Amino acid sequence: MQSLQQRQRWMSVLAHSQSAQLRSHWQALSLNPSYQRLRAPEIGLTQLLGRMGATGRRFVLGDMTVTRAVVQLENGGQGYSYVTGRDKEHAELCALIDALLQQPANHELLQLQLIEPLAALQQEQRQLRARAVAASRVDFFTLVRGD
Repeated sequence: MQSLQQRQRWMSVLAHSQSAQLRSHWQALSLNPSYQRLRAPEIGLTQLLGRMGATGRRFVLGDMTVTRAVVQLENGGQGYSYVTGRDKEHAELCALIDALLQQPANHELLQLQLIEPLAALQQEQRQLRARAVAASRVDFFTLVRGD
């Protein structure tokens, strides 16, 4: 049985993955599990809430498009997903991988061949973005006029 933190991590990696990268890594595994859709991919909106200074009153920041899906494997295992945007195939594939990751027979293979490489790509992208932001940083300072 996988811990809640482990599942949260792989769900985050899947949801934040680029659709093309996820499909590429998935196809390399040559897995073709049988499953059925319990909830076909649906596109909807969710409200984003914010707080001023993280402690103030909540306010509606805006809406965001999300796609969700639920699948069930032949053996009864279920997988869920919510991804930002309107990519139904991405949501369904994430739900399928979630279901497979909960199965002991598939867990280690998917962790090593899919989740870890995608997590490494995401970390690399975050570092590149951080470097680009740091390169454009402007330091402001105040000059004090002398008497």
